[in-house]
Amino acid sequence: MNKIKTYIDNANVSRFRFWVQLVTFILFVYGGYWGISISQNLPIFACPYDHATGGTCYLISLQHQLHITWANLFSWRGVAILTSFGTFLIFFLVLNKAWCGFVCPVGTLQDWITKLRKSLGIRFSRYEDSTFKYLKVIKYIFLLWLLIVPLAIANSFFGLPQMSHDWFPPFCTICPTRVIMPLFTGDVSQLIIDFSSTPSLIMTTLGVLAAGLFLTGSFVKKRFFCLFCPMSALQYLFSKIAFLRLNKDGNKCTKCGNCYRVCDVGIKEIADDITSKNIVKDDCMLCLKCVEACPEDRCLEVTFLKFPIISATEEGFFKRYGTDNKELKDE
Repeated sequence: MNKIKTYIDNANVSRFRFWVQLVTFILFVYGGYWGISISQNLPIFACPYDHATGGTCYLISLQHQLHITWANLFSWRGVAILTSFGTFLIFFLVLNKAWCGFVCPVGTLQDWITKLRKSLGIRFSRYEDSTFKYLKVIKYIFLLWLLIVPLAIANSFFGLPQMSHDWFPPFCTICPTRVIMPLFTGDVSQLIIDFSSTPSLIMTTLGVLAAGLFLTGSFVKKRFFCLFCPMSALQYLFSKIAFLRLNKDGNKCTKCGNCYRVCDVGIKEIADDITSKNIVKDDCMLCLKCVEACPEDRCLEVTFLKFPIISATEEGFFKRYGTDNKELKDE
């Protein structure tokens, strides 16, 4: 058992992650061609506008379910909403935010764009700490938007007129993946701007612009879209109860900064915080690159129901990065 644990601790997790991402990308983008449909309540961006998908994002289901009157919300239809949420939660409890780091096809696409940038020798950019703190709030604004607007379309808030149905679905219409992911199956229909009404014109135009921003931003900033992802915000609200955890022993941390240096999202707290045991932050995607880059034995450790899965080790660090740490510097 110790030999197996040592092998895992010293393994190249990033290589394993690459293959998981490749397989799951094919599954969720093209799985429908083989009749695969895992769930409609997945904690990932598997876009329903891609009609060949092997499962779809929970956010589209949530928006449709919330498009009901107050009376129906507090009836048996409300129970159906809770059942759907329970399905989402079961998926999420198992892998926590590793769904983002290992499974989400939109995250995988961003990682491939990053590889292209690196192959061209173009350096990436980082946000200033002050900018990072402001930008990370945007995903919670998107989450509130997609929760409130469906209710405002079906109901009157404070006596105000109901919103037009042309604003629906409020997030998916402006989401860049609505435009980008269907392109992988040859569907260009989402590139069209809808002029049928003012709300439709605004929303579809924003969607196309967001797709362009996604591609441009992902080329210069690693995991650009993840910082604004409402799925990430929703997941973080329940991350404390997930089975998979990323733990930190602050007493072993030397604040070398390796974990921050390799973090695709740019979470500085993972290096600076030496008091929190559960180190999963709201922007963390549990890609485990920080564990790979940590040279201190068991300073960072991933557990599942408190059982250790992979731990940072000095031996594993030098096996992955070598004595000159060139790959680490290239990050």
